[in-house]
Order: sequence, then C-alpha cells, then structure tokens
Amino acid sequence: MADQPPGAPATLPPGASCQAIFESRWPHLHNPHVRALAWLLDAPDLLDPAAPHWQGRIATLGALPPATVAWLAALEQDPSPLEAALGGKHYSRLGLYAEKLMAFYFAERGQLVAHGLQVRADRTDTIGEFDFLLREGEDLVHIEFATKFYLLDAGSTGGDFNGLIGPNLADTLGVKMRKIFDKQLSLSQHPAAQALLPQPVARAQALVKGWLFYPDGAPPMRGISQQHCHGFWMTQEQAQDLPAQRYAIMPRLQWLAPLKTVDSIGKDELLAAVQDAAAPVMVAALREMGEWLVEERRGFIVPDSWRAQAAQRRQDGVLPP
Repeated sequence: MADQPPGAPATLPPGASCQAIFESRWPHLHNPHVRALAWLLDAPDLLDPAAPHWQGRIATLGALPPATVAWLAALEQDPSPLEAALGGKHYSRLGLYAEKLMAFYFAERGQLVAHGLQVRADRTDTIGEFDFLLREGEDLVHIEFATKFYLLDAGSTGGDFNGLIGPNLADTLGVKMRKIFDKQLSLSQHPAAQALLPQPVARAQALVKGWLFYPDGAPPMRGISQQHCHGFWMTQEQAQDLPAQRYAIMPRLQWLAPLKTVDSIGKDELLAAVQDAAAPVMVAALREMGEWLVEERRGFIVPDSWRAQAAQRRQDGVLPP
C-alpha cells in the first residue's frame, strides 16, 4: 500500500476493521490532532442515515473530496493552523474537543455561521444551544454533533438502543437520541432562537460519530451503520485471557482516531494497571508498523461488578430498563 495516494480508498478484505481501513487510507498522518480530525471526517457514521428508524434526521458527511484529502495532508506537514484554533487549553471533555475540530473544518470550508450559539429566555434561563449553524448554498442548516461511546449490555430488557450504555453508566444511546430528536433539533422553532437567526433553518439533523463495544462480537442492529467502528468489552477477570502483545491505555482525548504511538506496555503491566480500576478503562492492542505501533483493536476493560452496577442503576431509575 506504499504507492497508494494519501486518503485513497483502500483495497482490504471484506470485514476489515476500522483500524485497518483508517491506517491504510491515512498512513502519512502522525499528528494526533490531525488524525482525530481525519477520523471525524472519514470514519463511518455510527447511525445509518438511510434507516427508516431515523426519519431522515441523521446527517452524513459523505466521501471526502480530493481537496479535503490534500488539505489534511498539508495540515500534517504544518499543523499550526489547527493547533492555533484549538488553543493552548487542556480539554477535559472529549465532546468539546471534537466540536472544536469540526468547527475548524467547517470554518475552513467557509460554511460556519455559528458554533455553540446559546439561546436564552433571559440571563438565567438557557433554553438550548446550537452546536453548528452552517451555510449550504442559500440555506441555513442546523447540525447537532455528538461523539459517543457505548457498551452493549445484554442485561437490558428494553429496546430503542437502551441496551447500549455509556461506560460511566450515566446514559444510553436511546436516551441520547431521544434528547437530540425531541429537544435539540427543534431548537430553531423557539421564538427566542428565531430572534437570533439570520434566516429560518432549512434543515436540522444530527451528525453522530463514535464507537460501540460488544462482549461477543458485533451483532447487526437496526438503525446502526453496518460499517460502524466497534470494539470489545470484558471484565477485569476476563482480561487475564488477553493475548501477550503490546498494549496502551488510552486517555479520553485519544479515543477518536485509532492510536499511533511509540509507547506501549506489556500484558502484565496492563493487567496491573487495570486490576483495581473503579471505572472502565479504554485499552488498545498494538502491532508494529515500521517505527510506529498502531492500533489493531480496542476495547474497555470494566470492573467485574460493572454489569451488576448497570442493573442496579436501571432498577433505581437512573437508566431506562
């Protein structure tokens, strides 16, 4: 694949992982911010925009044009414009970091009308916030943007994606999408919002990127993109059976793109690091590729009590059944 143009579609076997596809398309990207942006722009949608379940309210970026591919390659050579847009602050929230990356992209395309525009009834009453207002031709478009990571818990008895639970046991994919559909995508209809808009919103959609994690392989799910990025999850006890290879513990801000690093730990060091963790830990299994170690697969190692905690939170009404 050395002679393949940067960003060109890869020729890989059917069922190739998101990691293999990404590395085959973007082997020239090493800067973590540029890789994260490339992943946001090029990764498969988490939700299937064509699925009737979503009633046309899921946005997609589509295939990247050659000009965007070349622009990303130029950013790799000189990432200073992107680094300046991100600023010197440390991002504690992955969602905010991803939003800043996308705002940079939309601004560079000349589409960005507003990012993070708050709608208030008065000084103390915030009604909502537009993630992105974009210019598409003569139209004004509202895009709600989310980067989400959910674990499938077979203990859930409900439908509507409530079996896909956040690692911190705070929400589900079903709860998140209902909030987006029922509240956030209708924000432009509020009189306080209309007073802020330069013109009526022609379309409001959700753009959702992320990874789903399964205990026993990825089952087909209605409304989920067949090509979505996915990984595994296992308990601390099950992690004892991980193969002996190089690993990395992934900080939250590195959860977007497949990891590319020169640092790693062995299986024993990994197990020692996660054995007493009170919350799920994202790990990447690595393989050597030249001077780099690249992500081969990823997953969460969760406390042995994680599933019981999820059941308790459903029983307490914190999570839907």
